[in-house]
This record gives sequence, structure tokens and C-alpha cells, in this order.
Amino acid sequence: MRVAVLGAGAIGGWLAAGLARAGNEVGVLARGASLAALQRDGLVLSEGERSEAFAVAATDDPAALAGPDLLLLGLKGQDLPGALPLIRALLGPNTRVVAALNGLPWWFLQGFGGPAEGMVLDSVDPGGALAAALPASRVVGAVVHAGSRVEAPGRIRLMKADRVLLGDPDGTGQAPALAAAFRAGGIPAEAVGDIRGEVWTKLWGNSNMNTLGALARADVLQLLDDDGTRGLALAMMREMADLGERIGLTGLGDPEGRITVTRRLGAFRTSMVQDLEAGREMELGPILGALVELGARLGQPVPTLAGVHGLLRLLALNLGLAGKVERR
Repeated sequence: MRVAVLGAGAIGGWLAAGLARAGNEVGVLARGASLAALQRDGLVLSEGERSEAFAVAATDDPAALAGPDLLLLGLKGQDLPGALPLIRALLGPNTRVVAALNGLPWWFLQGFGGPAEGMVLDSVDPGGALAAALPASRVVGAVVHAGSRVEAPGRIRLMKADRVLLGDPDGTGQAPALAAAFRAGGIPAEAVGDIRGEVWTKLWGNSNMNTLGALARADVLQLLDDDGTRGLALAMMREMADLGERIGLTGLGDPEGRITVTRRLGAFRTSMVQDLEAGREMELGPILGALVELGARLGQPVPTLAGVHGLLRLLALNLGLAGKVERR
């Protein structure tokens, strides 16, 4: 299988390494220090004391990688609209697309049914350009439960690999074969029948722990040990559960039970906290803005979600990150 990778960072790099390990022909579109490192040393994946280097075709020319069987997008959701010219240049007529990202993806409401059927959310897909170029029929949805980081350009460290869930939004049946391809390279992947439900369930935790952690610069246990922030997280979860009921996504369970599960993960700092402290753009639109926009479009009140979203938007602007968050 020919694989093109756009965004070989913490998660994209790990997945790309697995596909290379399985014997697939992997090419990475990169630039600058990342391109130089990949061309010199290959893609290096470390876990514990073990490191492994994989030869990949690294280039800054999308034409050299165009028309792959699989396009793996490791970019964050807010970066996808700006990368659309590169994505279009890489796509072939039969290319399948996997986007390993957090939050609500652009394809989520295509073919979904119910009151939100086909709705385009500007928080994740301004003007619907992504939906037009990458319809659900091209996509294999992905939900990643793993932890990794970029140690240096072209060097990825895997801390924890739980599972990668893959599913076909339009029911075309591509996910099982793709999951097998990942497993052949040591990635714990499995095909699921309801990928939207898996996306929504992960977001049920990310939408509060990521955002409240960024506001407080706190780790997860600090948030849950404080009665005020814990209560705020529970209120956000209840609003999201009600929003899910409105569009036909049910069965999230008990918020208190989810809090108990989150507490078992320990005192980790979420990706949004890390991005904010590093001066990087936060995943605010995909993780929270999309929920607020969806609620507004449907007339479903989400006052707590909207309030936290507004606070984070103002925080980013007042820290000099203007232009890196959606404005109102």
C-alpha cells in the first residue's frame, strides 16, 4: 500500500512508523528541520529504551507523493482548512483518507441523519471546503487513545498505546482491512461499527478536561480535586449529553462514572494545556467551538460550554495569540 503522510508529528508519526514497519511504502510531506531529519535519519520511533528508524520517502513536493492508496492526516483540526491546497495536491481518484485528530471532524454530520444532517460547522470547516474536497465516502474515521510526543524533528516517543479505533462514516466497509494493516505494524487498531459514537464519547471528556485545564494551567487531578472545577466539568458534560440526545447520540452514561475513569489516568496535563503554555494554537474550535456552534444552530442551550469557550477565546487573544482563535 502506498501511504502519504501530512503531519508526521506525535500521533501521525507513530502511525506512519507502524505502517512503514508493516512493509508499506510510506512517504512524508515535510519541510525545514523535519524534512532534513527524515531524509538524513529516517522516521525514528522510541519506546522505553528501544528506538527504531524507518526509511520513508520524505519530500517537500506534494507531486512526488500524489495519488496514494491512503492519505494519513496527522495535523490538528484547526490546521486542516489551511492545508487544503496540499491535501488536494496529494489526493488521487481512489485515495482513502484517515485523519487522526481530536474534537469533532468535518465529516461528522455528513450522512448522519436527524436535525443536524449535513450541517457544516464553521468552527471546524469554514465555508464547507473540507466537506466538499473530502466527503465522508472518502474517509475512514479514527479515534486515537494513545500518548506520544515529538522529541526532536523526525523523532517520536511513544509513552502509551491503548487503541486506535477505525470506522467508516458511510458504511463502505474499508475499516477492517485498514485496521489489519495497522496491526501488522504493531499499532493496536480495531474496526468499530459506530465511529461517530466513539468520536462523541472521547470528546465528552476532552471538551471539559482540555479546556478547563488550559484555563487553570492545571493537571487533571488538580481539576477533579477542586470542588468548583469538578462541578464545572460535570455541568459541561451534562450539557454535551443533552446536545447529543438532541441529534441522536445517546448512551454516554453517568458523568460521575466518567470522572472516576478519568481520575484513574493520573495527574497528566492535557494537550491543550501544553499547547497554550508553548504558545501554540489551541484546538479550541474542534474541541469546544463546534459544540457551542452546534447548540446555537439547533437552538439547544449550552451556557456553560459557551462560557468556557468565551473565556478561552479571550485568554488566547490577551496572551497575544490573536488570529489563532476564532473571533466573534
